[in-house]
Amino acid sequence: MSLLRIARVNGNDLDDGEIRRIIEDPAPIAEDPPPQVRDTSSGPERSGLFRVRHVGLLMAVVSSFFFFLCSLIVRTVDSVGFMEHATMRFVGVLLPSVCLVIRGHHDPTGEEGTRFILFVRGVLGSAGLVFQFYAFQHMPLADASVLIFSAPIFVTIFARIFLKEPCGPTQVVTVLVTVIGVVLISRPPFLFGGTDSQHYSFDNLLGAVSAISGTVCSANVYILLRKLKSLHYAVIMSSFASIGILMSQAGSLAMGTFCLPCDFFERLYLVFLGVFSFCGQVLLTKALQLEQAGPVSICRTADIVYAFVWQVAFLGEVPNAFSIVGAVLVTTSVLVMGVRKWILELSPESQIRKRLSILIA
Repeated sequence: MSLLRIARVNGNDLDDGEIRRIIEDPAPIAEDPPPQVRDTSSGPERSGLFRVRHVGLLMAVVSSFFFFLCSLIVRTVDSVGFMEHATMRFVGVLLPSVCLVIRGHHDPTGEEGTRFILFVRGVLGSAGLVFQFYAFQHMPLADASVLIFSAPIFVTIFARIFLKEPCGPTQVVTVLVTVIGVVLISRPPFLFGGTDSQHYSFDNLLGAVSAISGTVCSANVYILLRKLKSLHYAVIMSSFASIGILMSQAGSLAMGTFCLPCDFFERLYLVFLGVFSFCGQVLLTKALQLEQAGPVSICRTADIVYAFVWQVAFLGEVPNAFSIVGAVLVTTSVLVMGVRKWILELSPESQIRKRLSILIA
């Protein structure tokens, strides 16, 4: 087929002379202009992208509900020790992670140079989860949830100490506010005086210490995860769950508390604990893939709302004024840190980033 015919077939009205000129002295082909990226920071875009982001945030909220159900099972099924609860949680994480490792042909021990960090991450993560489950069984559900969700604030502290990351005025204020909230919730006797049942109990102290210990472990896990960016998340999760199963079972045998429930429904609850753990982890992972980390971390605080509503409506445990004020302070700090992270992820030309620049000072 001649060039003239090709040109006419494609809808171009070119004569033979113009075609010969193009062949002899071709002009550079102009590239298509880059697509204009719309700044959606000032409002949602009415398109498929907005719907995906909406689904991501919804997934974060639903994942919080699944994790709340896990904490509720630990709280209500008291015939089983917290170690056994932790074991079921680890099993729920291990099974799907192993499948992903096998499917992706990943080395389950990690890459050379990361194995020690991977091991430490597994030990700290497992210890943190065990501490958290102990707190759920020995203090009010809402108080434990608030203390555990203060982890992002501790991450700021450890990132400054170990990674030498900058710490601005906003971060300093949120850390101080969080510390005040934690003190109000834990109510240590050397500050509040006495251990009477109205203000304080020894169980409350052990639960608070355990919750804070779990939060510190979780904060260090976040720091270590920044060193493991090259590893697939399934390798990290399978290593964490494997170490957790060994640690929880060894601890249970050492304390002589190993037992399985005799009641059928309690055994069923333990199975649900593993299932809910898996569902919550999958939804949270997908939410982080579809949405920015800042908004997801904000949605995750829904766990605190679930805990307070359930504690009051179904468990009949009305939080006192100290717990309410402390919860407000900690939740506000976590929300501010989530908003700050979201702002940092926006374009420098974003109007929202310019208006809220005080938060990233």
